[in-house]
Amino acid sequence: MVEAVISRIEFQMTLLLFVALAGYLLASKINQSAVIGEILVGLLIGPSVLGLVTYSEFIENIAHLGAIILLFVIGLEFKLSDVFKPRYGLIAIVGVIVPWLGGFLIAKVFGFGFGSAAFVGTALTATSIAITANVLREMNQLHTEAAKAIIGAAVIDDVLSLLALSITSQTVSGQFSFLETFLVIFKSVMFIGVASFVGIKYINPIINRIDKSRFVSKFPEFVFIFAMMIAFLYALVAEIIQLSSIIGAFIAGMVLEGVVVRHGKDYREGAEYLHIIFASVFFVSLGILADLKAITWPILGFLLALVLVAVLTKLIGCYVPARLLGLGNRSSAIIGWGMSPRGEVAMIVAMIGLNGGLIKQDIFISIIMMSLVTTILAPVILRRILVEHR
Repeated sequence: MVEAVISRIEFQMTLLLFVALAGYLLASKINQSAVIGEILVGLLIGPSVLGLVTYSEFIENIAHLGAIILLFVIGLEFKLSDVFKPRYGLIAIVGVIVPWLGGFLIAKVFGFGFGSAAFVGTALTATSIAITANVLREMNQLHTEAAKAIIGAAVIDDVLSLLALSITSQTVSGQFSFLETFLVIFKSVMFIGVASFVGIKYINPIINRIDKSRFVSKFPEFVFIFAMMIAFLYALVAEIIQLSSIIGAFIAGMVLEGVVVRHGKDYREGAEYLHIIFASVFFVSLGILADLKAITWPILGFLLALVLVAVLTKLIGCYVPARLLGLGNRSSAIIGWGMSPRGEVAMIVAMIGLNGGLIKQDIFISIIMMSLVTTILAPVILRRILVEHR
């Protein structure tokens, strides 16, 4: 009877939302972002401490929805012209090359082979746009120049990380192909360009026409449902071409940013409520996914070095080009720390490597824990910088 109740979706959602509420309370006590509180509580109830919850397929799916909705909501805060600027490309490129080299070299120093070292470097190229964007949103900083640079560079980062993952996987497995590498770039660039064009040229006018129709006066929620359908459609297409689904959702948000809803239910408000529920589960899941008990003494030394390299390479790799582009010291520091969280992106890279037999358990655990530490550390520092200069 007890097992039957525990296995029910209603119980699992109740538990996850209870944990999310506990995360908010903890964040309030330690004066940190809700993201930090939720991750820490996720650690507490997960395999690392109490072992009450495991990273099940249900949690994974709900968390995935949370990440998509979160990036759609973040996208609604930006115009395409705010994010896709050539200058942000320099920050992204240097912010990928320096971490890859740093990760590769530190792995070689600790005696790992070429394949494992290449995967460590690839994991360090990632940037979790969800973590930083949520913190900036909490602090009402999304419309600053630094925030726009972070978001723009992080989107480019995602494409470059995907490219690095493709090259690394092919090289380690001995099946490198210039054609496949070119296709990765081509598909990513085409998706961003075509999705943006179609959204602005066709989807926005459709929403405007729907909003003015008599039908919407009877069913005002129709506009909200339509907008969310577009968000998940963009996420799906991005996933199909092997670009992150959250980038697809983010582009959908930017595309729909300029639409003014006058008669139907405003999808901004509706998506915000969905974000509150599902994004909370996403952040809790990051804590549940990690298992501190899997860390052994031999791994600990490499893990500490990896975390240090992960933070420094993103900080330096993004701070320096930002300064060269004329941004101030504070803004450049915000960009450096804002690009530091590896979050779910590095975890996905680690899972692909492990499932494909390209890395072993020691590398996998190290990448997962590095991702978790940078995900916790970066928002703490970022929030301190933002608070001190208000």
